[in-house]
Amino acid sequence: MTIREAEAQWQGSLKEGSGRLRLGSGVFEGAYSFPSRFENGPGTNPEELIAAAHAGCFSMALSAILGSGGHVSVRIHTVAKVHLGTSTAGPTLTRIDLETEAEIPGLAPEEFQRLAQSAKATCLVSRALAGVADIRLKADLVTAAAEKRNQEISR
Repeated sequence: MTIREAEAQWQGSLKEGSGRLRLGSGVFEGAYSFPSRFENGPGTNPEELIAAAHAGCFSMALSAILGSGGHVSVRIHTVAKVHLGTSTAGPTLTRIDLETEAEIPGLAPEEFQRLAQSAKATCLVSRALAGVADIRLKADLVTAAAEKRNQEISR
């Protein structure tokens, strides 16, 4: 089995201290702190990294499911929003909103919804977080014409 790793270093007290997170691959290293995690301060935080992992995992799972059915996506774009709330145990991941938009030629919207729900259920990160946070999915299938219009509007 594959093993992935990351590391964290923290110095000081919870509210005044600071730390650095580093991915084992070395492609990312960044600062984190109490303000970056529980307020809107600069830097990253564990929840943001969970969101990135979930968005990436879901997009790949959807691509795999589409491929097994003979469909190839032109584009899959997923945003994951991790909600940090509180419970009696303290700060808690309460909900994750997955919002995906995909362009897949020849796929019916109903079939896309079914496959997107399947990707949500089978994505490794979704499975790891099942029972921890409420995971919600909003999935939109776009056509090439709609995508072209969106690009022209954004120019």
